Amino acid sequence: MAGIYHSSRGGVRGGQISLNGKTLKMIKIKKNMSLSGSSRPKATNLEQIWDDLKEGIQQIYLKQNMPKPRYMQLYVHVYNYCTNVQNPSSSNKIPKKKKTNSGGAQLVGSELYKRLKDFLNNYLINLLRSGADFMGESVLTFYTQQWEGYKFSSKVLHGVCAYFNRHWIRRECGEGRKDVYEIYNLALVTWRDVLFKGLHTRVTYAVLELIRRERNGDIINTSLISDVIDSYVHLGIIKEDTCITGPNLSVYRKQFESIFLQDTEQCYTAESEAFLAHYPVTEYMKKAEVQLNKERRHAFAYLHESTQIKLAGKCEQVLIKKHLETLYGEFCHLLDGDKDEDLGRMYNLVSRVPDGLVTLKQLLEQHIHTQGLNAIEKCGEAAINDPKMYVTTILGVHRKYYALVVSAFSNDNGFVAALDKACRKFVNANSVTKAAGNSSKSSELLARYCDLLLKNSAKNPEEAELEDILNCIMIILKYVEDKDVFQKFYSKMLAKCLVQQNSAFNDAEATVISKLTEMCGYEYTIKLQRMFQDMNVSKDLNDKFKRHVSSQENVDFSIQVLSSGAWPFQQSPIFTLPSELERCLLRFTTFYNAQYSGRKLLWLYQLSKGELVTNCFKNRYTLQASTHQMAVLLMYNSEDSYTVEQLQEHTQINMDILQQVLSILIKVRLLISNPTIVENFPLTSVIHLYKEYKNKKLCVNINVPMKTEQKMEQQQTHKYIEEDRKLLVQACIVRIMKMRKVMKHQNLLTEVLIQLSARFKPEIPVIKKCIDILIEKEYLERVEGEKDTYSYLA
Repeated sequence: MAGIYHSSRGGVRGGQISLNGKTLKMIKIKKNMSLSGSSRPKATNLEQIWDDLKEGIQQIYLKQNMPKPRYMQLYVHVYNYCTNVQNPSSSNKIPKKKKTNSGGAQLVGSELYKRLKDFLNNYLINLLRSGADFMGESVLTFYTQQWEGYKFSSKVLHGVCAYFNRHWIRRECGEGRKDVYEIYNLALVTWRDVLFKGLHTRVTYAVLELIRRERNGDIINTSLISDVIDSYVHLGIIKEDTCITGPNLSVYRKQFESIFLQDTEQCYTAESEAFLAHYPVTEYMKKAEVQLNKERRHAFAYLHESTQIKLAGKCEQVLIKKHLETLYGEFCHLLDGDKDEDLGRMYNLVSRVPDGLVTLKQLLEQHIHTQGLNAIEKCGEAAINDPKMYVTTILGVHRKYYALVVSAFSNDNGFVAALDKACRKFVNANSVTKAAGNSSKSSELLARYCDLLLKNSAKNPEEAELEDILNCIMIILKYVEDKDVFQKFYSKMLAKCLVQQNSAFNDAEATVISKLTEMCGYEYTIKLQRMFQDMNVSKDLNDKFKRHVSSQENVDFSIQVLSSGAWPFQQSPIFTLPSELERCLLRFTTFYNAQYSGRKLLWLYQLSKGELVTNCFKNRYTLQASTHQMAVLLMYNSEDSYTVEQLQEHTQINMDILQQVLSILIKVRLLISNPTIVENFPLTSVIHLYKEYKNKKLCVNINVPMKTEQKMEQQQTHKYIEEDRKLLVQACIVRIMKMRKVMKHQNLLTEVLIQLSARFKPEIPVIKKCIDILIEKEYLERVEGEKDTYSYLA
């Protein structure tokens, strides 16, 4: 018999069935209609039909081969019997069953159901006896072969009894009978209670033995396992609702899954402990990874899908969770050895355990922090005055561990956060900041390095490389707490670079400002942007001035007009400008006042520079000098020597600055002193013009930075930073109180810290002092009766 057509509801439907390889068109069966095809009386008594029906059922189960007329004959037996008993008066109405009635349809229906149940029970008892001696793989072969044949035959029997299923059995189920099943489910229940009950222990352990062999690398017949699992799943008949045709997983879970998971745990517990006792952790991780992948494939191949998650969880618990401490202990060694592949494998394994990565993140953060501190400490004290060394060291640490986070830890957000925390720690507190005595040293060195990159030099990087470096600088700036310090120093250096026209990449400067704006906001860079605007305005102003002056002007003169509020410069000390330059200043002042009324020009002589052409030496040199150097050198147009006191009286240059100007001019051999000294000149020292001056270059730059100026600038910058911070804290307090009206002291401190954290981390004493200042200025007042509460005064 090759595939009887059936349905879960039972019965014969429109369609086709295949019997002995032939196709038979199905007919729709009408109620009260005989299908015997003869005019003889229908056989309706159970005793009359049972012998023939039983013989046909035996043929279904034993031979599994039946011609189509025989199948239809058996179906007609059941159909005629049911219709005659349920409706002896040829009425279409099915008589309602009475619970007190023990005869009629109930009696005869129960008898047919009982005989079918007894047949199945006896058949399976005999089958169980034939398989009593099988063990191991042979019992699996016997069980699966019998199961497939029995399941197929039971579906055929279910089709034969289709009418019986639809009427008597369904009615009994509807009235609450717990011991009545549709015929196919009755066959499954009988299998479960007889054959399965007698063999399931041997079958289950035979399956477990096959799985053990496969875990050890043997090749097995996985179809045996699949068929057994199919049997266990199908046998889950729900007794509380016998009319439901679909199985649940109660039998499968109780008789196989729980035992299988327990066996898996025992197997891998012993194996993992034994392996770790003889092999390193790195090899264990490889083996664990292989075993987990194998179990996933095996579960997909022959286990029920509901077991896959449970099996994965059990394997992860045994292979990973139980050995987490061992893995954690190895993590730092792998970091020290730069074992990125093994670190990635550990991440993939530990990530399977809930909260397993928390400790790895902490260990990574500690490791990066330590490595950062050690790398900066190796630079020594030289890094304090070498911004390139300092910043490139930090970038080296960040690049290394960022690449590790991306490759080994899949750019996991938690590991990215651990990297950020570690970098923030060692960037703001390390041996360099400790030696400098303030945590803002990192901000200062970062600003100086940025200035070095963009200043015109023979060592400037290529534009493509520069873009990458600037991106890295922005990353480091993200970690810096004192961003206001970076802003102050960078703005001062950028201002000098623009004024001296010493920028190598104007586009790069604009890119830096754009990146700073994106990170810190528009307010952070508004002055920097204003500087570029002023430079463009000055260019146009210069063009107008050149057209204004006569073509006979002997001095080439250009200016830059800077907005006082945007540029970080202070007015020059008292200084007597050389007469050669004074005419140009007066001419431009007159021109500017005509262009803009109500504005005042304050000259920044310390930032000015010019070129002097010499006629007193053997060669004609062009000297690029500062304004102070020009003032000193131009005096030698009248005399060949002056005392220091005479130079100071004539130029009015501050003595500290004059000492450094003379020191530079003597070192470049334009001047010589009597007595011969190069710095700290007494007032009576005579400074001579050195007429034997020689230089291989005809154009010589003598305008080099002065140490005193640099030191004073740093001190002034830090002083201005502290003053600006106090103003920012006060403005923040007023802004908060204006919105809240009344606040507790502690809440106000917390809010100020949160709002200012993007620019710097204000100290608590500073905030308290600013609160007192605002109370004195009558912006705030203390609430009477509450010492720690403030109210805002409009």
